[in-house]
Amino acid sequence: MLQRYVEFRLASKDISTIRFGVSPGHEIVHAVRALSRPQEQPLQWGWLRAVRDDVPRESLELLRLVVGETGYAPDLFTSAASWDLTPEDEIERLRQAPLEPISVDLHKRAVRSAGIARAALERMAADPARIRVMIVRHVEALWEAALAPYWAQIERILHADIGSRVRRMTAEGLAGMAADLGEGVEWSADTVRVRMERHEEIVDCQGQGLVLVPSFFGRHCAVLTEPPAQPTLFYPALGVSEVWHRADSTDALAGLLGESRAAVLVAVGESLSTTETAGEAGIAASTASHHLDALRAAGLIASRRAGRRVLHARTPLGDALVHRV
Repeated sequence: MLQRYVEFRLASKDISTIRFGVSPGHEIVHAVRALSRPQEQPLQWGWLRAVRDDVPRESLELLRLVVGETGYAPDLFTSAASWDLTPEDEIERLRQAPLEPISVDLHKRAVRSAGIARAALERMAADPARIRVMIVRHVEALWEAALAPYWAQIERILHADIGSRVRRMTAEGLAGMAADLGEGVEWSADTVRVRMERHEEIVDCQGQGLVLVPSFFGRHCAVLTEPPAQPTLFYPALGVSEVWHRADSTDALAGLLGESRAAVLVAVGESLSTTETAGEAGIAASTASHHLDALRAAGLIASRRAGRRVLHARTPLGDALVHRV
């Protein structure tokens, strides 16, 4: 079968501006797809069982029509990803989205559909103002029912993936960091190639850099290439297991490590000083220092000096423990 690729061309300035982000909109799209095709999402079965009775059927049906079950997803749902982009930011952006691109996105979905679905999408494309209001209403309903109760845990896993990759990039370079982005990703000195099912394109990043976005619900790599969006590569996040949807991992870790030590390990998903770690965990600095020493000896955290401060962050092993208990 003919292989198709999207190829990102990177100049030296692009390589120096590679950054990471999260995208609540991308997660909404792929949560809808997981709800629509649960047989293809074994790691989400626990979550699917937990939310299936609460998901508003009307909202799921409308959004399944708009985003599709596979393949192309409307750019409407994916704004410029950033570290601190919130679901509220994403929904507000949807509320203000320009009408013409909405119509274009719906036409693209229509030509990829058939029968009743195609006719419905064509009618929607002809009235983007009304459809924008409908989409926002149903996204809010689905979010509150199926994603809001779990977003803190999802966000922790996404940020843990990014933290782990940033540390690997420091230690192993870009190639080492990118080695397991996805089986369809090839990374060389000045080119990133992403294997696609139907789409092929050469994208000159032209100094904009490339945004790397871990995806919690997405199982395959995807790309965003159309201006004004910055060139973006979505990839499956590390640390997603079949039990992720359970209560906050601190509770489970406490049974293994003790409450205070578990709180310290969870706190250092980002680089923190000993004092900052103590504040996050709600313990004395001396106690935090003792627990950090023990976690470092076990290979669960790594520490480095930054000026006068010593910063602590989880290792990949620590990330794996936090997100798999």
